[in-house]
Amino acid sequence: MNIPSELKYTREHEWVKVNGETAVIGITDYAQGELGDIVFIELPSAGSRVKKMKPCGSIEAVKTVSDLFSPVSGEIIELNSKLETQPQSVNQDPYGEGWMLKIKFTNAGELEDLLSADAYQKLIEGE
Repeated sequence: MNIPSELKYTREHEWVKVNGETAVIGITDYAQGELGDIVFIELPSAGSRVKKMKPCGSIEAVKTVSDLFSPVSGEIIELNSKLETQPQSVNQDPYGEGWMLKIKFTNAGELEDLLSADAYQKLIEGE
């Protein structure tokens, strides 16, 4: 199981990479493994506003559909358009080519609620 130490995580299995006032968002290696083969990803449009831990998209796999939750509040400034035609990128490289959204966050304090890699590891070991 790949859990990069430089990232932050949610209890709902999203990862967050902070770069200045921007948060890059995707789902974890654990999440993509649990979902199985991802066939479609629905994301909000750029310019949309999202709220912390509210659904902001959905991920459809062969056997199930799962919500994507926003780890922070803010404005979506970029989408990974590659996922429209290659949703399997999330299965192949969840922390790289499989990123989903970039959000300009409005409250840096919300980042403090995210899990460290060690805390996330303990969370998934308990599932």
